[in-house]
Amino acid sequence: MTPDQIEIGVLFSETGVTAVVEETQRRAVLLAIDEINAAGGVSGRELKAIAPDPGSDPRRFRSEVSRLLERGVQIIFGCYMSSERRAVLPLIEQHEGLLFYPTLYEGFEFSPACIYSGAAPNQNSLGLARYLTDQVDERFLFVGSNYVFPYESNRIMRDLLQNRGAKIVDERYLPMSPKAGDIDEIIAIIRKHAPITVFSTVVGDGAARFYRAYDAAGFDRSKMPIASLTTGEPELRAIGAEAAELHITSAPYFSSISRPENQRFVTRYREKHGPDAPISACTEAAYFQVHLFAEAARRAEAFDPKSVISALPTFTFDAPQGPVRIDASTNHTYLWPRLAQIESGGAFRIIEEAQAPVRPDPYMIEPQPVGWSDEAAAE
Repeated sequence: MTPDQIEIGVLFSETGVTAVVEETQRRAVLLAIDEINAAGGVSGRELKAIAPDPGSDPRRFRSEVSRLLERGVQIIFGCYMSSERRAVLPLIEQHEGLLFYPTLYEGFEFSPACIYSGAAPNQNSLGLARYLTDQVDERFLFVGSNYVFPYESNRIMRDLLQNRGAKIVDERYLPMSPKAGDIDEIIAIIRKHAPITVFSTVVGDGAARFYRAYDAAGFDRSKMPIASLTTGEPELRAIGAEAAELHITSAPYFSSISRPENQRFVTRYREKHGPDAPISACTEAAYFQVHLFAEAARRAEAFDPKSVISALPTFTFDAPQGPVRIDASTNHTYLWPRLAQIESGGAFRIIEEAQAPVRPDPYMIEPQPVGWSDEAAAE
């Protein structure tokens, strides 16, 4: 590293079961770094990415973070699965570093060494539960991957749905790399309880295989859609448009958003990675969090984590999804919740969206109003 450079860690998997999403996050971070450097860097200093491949393995994430911290890298952008985040946070806290985490997660966490730029449960699960019970069905079956986020997310969704009078008939989990027989067993259980709405927290390659098996089983998706927080464009590309049609996702971002800021982001991303390169909410959060960091460092005139954290809540950044900012009391982000349904041809059609950024409530402490337009926090 030269005196006019600042090294930052970029920790997303290029291989392994969740690489289908993590590779898009890695690309988004590198795109933001390129934009910042092309505009003169941060206070005249260029950002230099140190980007190993942790292979979708929480143990490798921890060892790579250890190497980064030993190298003197204090700012790290990374992690997709909650098991990855939990593996690295104790080390980052111990070394007084700072992790920018760009993925929706289960909430109920605060770390002084983490900025959470993905959705908290009140920014995705809440609106999805309301929509499903109002518009779709009152009987649900949960299917998830066998790790932290699905268990915790299903616990939250169970409470939200049951509070609205819904019934959860079963809850099942697939291995991270499921075999055909594992998925066949889940399909048989769904068929036994049909008609029913499936809430899926299956991630990575397993999600694509599960959705394709659901399609092959012949379920009527107009009456039995799969609803998810995690199924975005990367998974959709792996599933195939025909097999994914009519399923529903809740997220703050879809590439179909018509804002000029989003159109510019999508254009730059796809000029670099191909005209059909998938972009999800996790991709967009990975992108805008680098710009948040850069602006905070400019304002603080410093790059150390303590100075950056102090500056982060003092401004708003116009992200592709809409203006976002960090909440000083939680280290989480004001976001724009949306619901979308997959159309014929594979595009996400937005069917509901917030009218203002929604304040993060990771502990779900406050009573929640009915509609997102009512939830939007006043500035």
